[in-house]
Amino acid sequence: MSLILSRRDLNFLLYEWLDVTALTRIARYADHSRETFDAALDTCERMATDLFAPHNKKSDQHEPQVDGETVTLIPEVETALKAFCEAGLMAAGQDYEYGGMQLPLVVEKAGFAWFTGANVGTSAYPFLTIGNANLLLTHGSAAQIDAFVRPELEGRFFGTMCLSEPQAGSSLADVATRADFECDSPLGAQYRLRGNKMWISGGDHELAENIVHLVLAKIPGPDGKLIPGVKGLSLFIVPKFLVDENGARGERNDVVLAGLNHKLGYRGTTNCLLNFGEGTRHTPLGRAGAVGYRVGEAHRGLAYMFHMMNEARIGVGLGATLLGYTGYLHALDYARNRPQGRPITASSKDAAAPQVKLVEHADVRRMLLAQKSYVEGALALNLWCAKLIDETRATDDERERAPLALLLDLLTPIAKSWPSQWCLAANDLAIQVHGGYGYTREYNVEQFWRDNRLNPIHEGTHGIQALDLLGRKVVIQDGAALALLAKRVQASVERAQSGTAAAGGTALANHAHALGAALARLIDVTKQVWAAGDPAVTLANASVYLEAFGHVVLAWIWLEQALVASVALAEPTSAQSDDAGFYRGKLAACAYFFAWELPKTSAQFDLLASLDRTTLDMQDAWF
Repeated sequence: MSLILSRRDLNFLLYEWLDVTALTRIARYADHSRETFDAALDTCERMATDLFAPHNKKSDQHEPQVDGETVTLIPEVETALKAFCEAGLMAAGQDYEYGGMQLPLVVEKAGFAWFTGANVGTSAYPFLTIGNANLLLTHGSAAQIDAFVRPELEGRFFGTMCLSEPQAGSSLADVATRADFECDSPLGAQYRLRGNKMWISGGDHELAENIVHLVLAKIPGPDGKLIPGVKGLSLFIVPKFLVDENGARGERNDVVLAGLNHKLGYRGTTNCLLNFGEGTRHTPLGRAGAVGYRVGEAHRGLAYMFHMMNEARIGVGLGATLLGYTGYLHALDYARNRPQGRPITASSKDAAAPQVKLVEHADVRRMLLAQKSYVEGALALNLWCAKLIDETRATDDERERAPLALLLDLLTPIAKSWPSQWCLAANDLAIQVHGGYGYTREYNVEQFWRDNRLNPIHEGTHGIQALDLLGRKVVIQDGAALALLAKRVQASVERAQSGTAAAGGTALANHAHALGAALARLIDVTKQVWAAGDPAVTLANASVYLEAFGHVVLAWIWLEQALVASVALAEPTSAQSDDAGFYRGKLAACAYFFAWELPKTSAQFDLLASLDRTTLDMQDAWF
């Protein structure tokens, strides 16, 4: 059994639940089949196991170093990434035109999951590069795509996103990096940038020929002053090395590494403070400022950057999921092999009786079931969202695309934040299952927890996602997105109550009833908090709303999985096969979620409906 990810679970989600082979009926994916999908997944599993996982602990223990100018990493990182790029995986989901395989996104993400679970620090470099390339493919010019995207997809250039600044973390309205127009160039309007960017993952290294920074900056108005707020933001390509019109690497741009941040986790990923345009080391073309090329129109930078940010948010959720998932598998393996204590029976006081494995204890099974329900549920949600994107790409009819995009927009805060909270909780439980050994560096689970602890911060905190969900997503178009979700959830409820899920019986019907009640309460409470008439009161407890909303969504995801598992168990061949245990495990995890997790939302909905002002009324002086 792999300790990175369960291939059996992945197959269940892709082929038995999501039916991804049906995507091959779409013209873009017509060359594919179950066989080509499996071949891609096989390659990812093998490379992740052989090249990424072995140096996960080493890269954590030996962080990137800088000698004043050059960043060095352990050599295994470059070896792994070179193999990743040579296998064509950087472009796996791209068009043939760009050297891609035209894999459905859901299969591409399932494949990338192996790398994230094996080594989140090393996999961060292609993760960022793919997102960078996708943004430029959507919003960049043909010349920019040729100069920067094609080398990225070939693995010669890597990419970043540069948003935060030392004085402006999540508050992008306070970005102070300045971009002054210089001239028109073959790569677009050329500017000179001056400013500082903080927390830039992958911001400097020697792993690629070039680094393509996507930088948010402000263009001054006619009076020479920067336009305040996010409306003043524009987006720029600022390469570490300039390129000529033929794409050849030229002189060094005025982008300087000011220092490396040393984080709790993700230690294999360089995290940088970058100075743009200070002229301290490199002044290209003899003039001040870092050369940057504007992407698209001026003052639309944040809208463009959201293309990468939203992709990254779902990707962060997937990364959090896989860190929780590998931790769960490590804990399960440990519990199955570690003798500890005796069962609670009449003979349990006999000290001479042999010890039983940890997994025989009910409380350990509780912790393992909790982890299973969190990580398998989160993986299912993330892959469902990926398939939703495939469905939006499958049609040119805006009437079909619009509701799918709206539903994805609604679920993005959940896909990012729910795994970041609950798969981190799974890592916490994995440490607990290991007992005292879980807190030692000889075992892997403590690193998984440290790595995952960053994800509640990455790409917007829980609080930011909560404000986005309650403050914008659920009320957009008069609640159209929430109505779309409710329709899908209700359809699952009705299927579970119809009696067609033969092996599920009363249990699934009861789960369906509980989910239907929770959904109704969610809709009602959403109306109540917005009826307060005061946005401050409405949004004061948005994080509680995010958590409760997420639990309702995950209960739906678990009911969906249980419906498939119950039908499979009803087949005579399945009931007697090795798969029987797998399907019963799905039903048990579903039962756990409905018995232990979904009921938590009742108290949360009560709190939200009360319009509690405790946090709003608390004053600084009272702490």
